[in-house]
Amino acid sequence: MANQPNFLIIMADQLSGPLFPDGPADWLHAPALKALAKRSTRFANTYSASPLCAPGRASFMSGLLPRRTRVYDNAAEFASDIPTYAHHLRNAGYATCLSGKMHFVGPDQMHGFEQRLTTDIYPADFGWTPDYTKPGERIDWWYHNMGSVTGAGVAETSNQMEYDDEVAFNAVQKIRDLGRGHDDRPFMLTVSFTHPHDPYVARQKYWDLYEDCDHLMPEVDEMAYKDHDPHAQRILDASDWHNFKITERDIQRSRRAYFANISYLDDKVAEIIGALEAMRLSDNTIIMVVSDHGDMLGERGLWFKMNFYEGSARVPLMISAPNLPVGRIDTPVSTLDVAPTLADLAGIDMAQIAPWVDGESLVPLASGTARTTPVFMEYAAEASIAPLVAIREGKWKYTDCATDPAQLFDLEADPAERVNLAGGPAHAETVQHFGQRVTDHWDLAAYDSEVRHSQARRHVVYNALRNGDYYPWDYQPLQQASERFMRNHMNLNTVEEDQRFPRGE
Repeated sequence: MANQPNFLIIMADQLSGPLFPDGPADWLHAPALKALAKRSTRFANTYSASPLCAPGRASFMSGLLPRRTRVYDNAAEFASDIPTYAHHLRNAGYATCLSGKMHFVGPDQMHGFEQRLTTDIYPADFGWTPDYTKPGERIDWWYHNMGSVTGAGVAETSNQMEYDDEVAFNAVQKIRDLGRGHDDRPFMLTVSFTHPHDPYVARQKYWDLYEDCDHLMPEVDEMAYKDHDPHAQRILDASDWHNFKITERDIQRSRRAYFANISYLDDKVAEIIGALEAMRLSDNTIIMVVSDHGDMLGERGLWFKMNFYEGSARVPLMISAPNLPVGRIDTPVSTLDVAPTLADLAGIDMAQIAPWVDGESLVPLASGTARTTPVFMEYAAEASIAPLVAIREGKWKYTDCATDPAQLFDLEADPAERVNLAGGPAHAETVQHFGQRVTDHWDLAAYDSEVRHSQARRHVVYNALRNGDYYPWDYQPLQQASERFMRNHMNLNTVEEDQRFPRGE
């Protein structure tokens, strides 16, 4: 096991891929991520399997699309019998540890991790279940609203800052513990932050970095409500857009805070990689940076995620590994590919032990082998009234839904997705090709039925479990205080020596 690589997986939340055209954009203040990008394989066109936290993360961990994980939305249980990359690596002898968010819903809050250092920032129960039987209903107590935009600005601390400060602190402590050499197994540490997810609130020192930023307004102007596609209209309705007046100042402050929080995140990455280097673990540790989905950041007048436009569905993905060539790869890939890639890099034969996964290893692509597999995406959560699916293949992105008109974009000619080509005769053959792809890959009527049955079951269970005494599924971190520092069951002659690193220097 000594020759197997370690893994450090750094996950951001709602980090938009278009801001990472080839590593962080030049104008972003992100020195740690830029330095890492220079020694990484950079996948410039990586797409979330589903542009929402819980479904995107379950797919990222398992390599399965949401219809197969049954994690359709942010309150759908991630079943314990679905193997994740943590299970695969743990089976191969790895110590597996999570610090931070993974938005697991259900009583299993580990999913293959041997150790979890923090609780999650989001609830683990069924309370956030949408309801397809009430299309257009806005559930005020948990739906997003535009208060994240109108309330953008500066704060010394916030719910999310406290969380990510804790995530980074625990990750650094864990790396120091691993570096002391008390466990001879290779390790996989996943560090998952909640930034730069809204609300758009940042600390002053990061806010000040973007005072003269030239990117505080979106590239695509706000559209009239009637000019949006039906799903985008539903997102605006779900976000209570009609009851907020979004000014140019609000947009600039929200984007500024978002960029500032990328710099905040970059400082955390620097701390963690610095600890890895200080503990002399960096030479044999593969580092991956990825996100669960993006953020529209006011493009077209849309915010947050929940759609297949580039700002929402495209995410950064960088892998720094000794045996992968450094450089940019433009071939479209998916977060579904993360689990099989990690397995491949660890020497695990996924074709033998988990032939059912939807993703595929990125190692051959990074090494020069052409890839022709299209990227598939799904969405069946709030603001939808029936499952939406999308395909990215070559220069094309195609979106389909039983209730909405199809969308087709040529991302080479129209990277901002201004012109839907699906309605005209000039591209009828391309639309027919993708329509057949959808028919071959999905049974949308069956998918819709499965989502509705899942929602109905969860509404019954949630209401029942909130009647009377409530037992939360939220993860309670185990703090073994009696095993830390100096205790009387330890040998006081050696306890300081054992915990010192490096020793004798």
